[in-house]
Amino acid sequence: MYYGIISVAVLMFGFQFFFNNDYEKKNGSSLITSMVFIFGSSLVGLPVLWAINSFKLEFTWYTLFMATVTAVNMIACIFCGQKALSKINLSLYSIFSMLGGMLLPFFAGILFYEEKLTLGKILCFVIVTVALFFTFEKGQSKKGAVYYIGIFVFNGMSGVLSKIFQESTMEKTSAAGYSVLSALMTVVIAGIVILFNLKKAELPHKKSYVSLVGCGLLNKVANYLLLISLAHVPASVQYPMVTGGVMIVSTILGFFTPNKPKKKEIISLVLSFIGLMMLVIIP
Repeated sequence: MYYGIISVAVLMFGFQFFFNNDYEKKNGSSLITSMVFIFGSSLVGLPVLWAINSFKLEFTWYTLFMATVTAVNMIACIFCGQKALSKINLSLYSIFSMLGGMLLPFFAGILFYEEKLTLGKILCFVIVTVALFFTFEKGQSKKGAVYYIGIFVFNGMSGVLSKIFQESTMEKTSAAGYSVLSALMTVVIAGIVILFNLKKAELPHKKSYVSLVGCGLLNKVANYLLLISLAHVPASVQYPMVTGGVMIVSTILGFFTPNKPKKKEIISLVLSFIGLMMLVIIP
């Protein structure tokens, strides 16, 4: 059941990629534009998460603290991402982002939460990592290392923070309550940043509101599903599944766009599938 939940989340993340891409094409990728995007998409996702939680208001100080850290981590990741994209190309950006999203939760689960290191996990991790590098294309610059290291760390920390919350024995809300507070704090912090940069802020392009809503719904619900599954599936299994799965879904969806997947991307898809099979075949 919980592997099915992860699969649904992976599908959502795959479709979110195309909404993100559409929004960026229509609005650009400056920091303040990103803040408007984060504010708007989180505002859209907030009532949906609240509805999932049966419109209950849950609160503990520990959950508020974790929700605030999660929101700051997301905004820091976006900031580093925008800076990095001015230095390196999208393929290298994706490698750092997805490797961080897989590697940090993987080792956090093994080192701090007594998750078993199995042959299947090792093979999956190695094969998916190799698959990621098949998507690499040469960039124009090698400068700005601090920013794409930031992408690696902050994107990876999103999974680690979810694991910390899920495993904590502190007084806390349900997973849905935590998701609601995280979305709320993201809206508040992004809104403050926008207020301090109000002269630079602009409304999104009128043709990009569908993408904004799509991103908000898919991202918030998908992250909530991953948080639920973390209570039953080890982080060292879940996050390699997410990374490999998103690569597969994104590549398949690429066949339905004008920019068809290249040979390297198809090889990456095949390797990702093989890597995921290692988790199933080898205990």
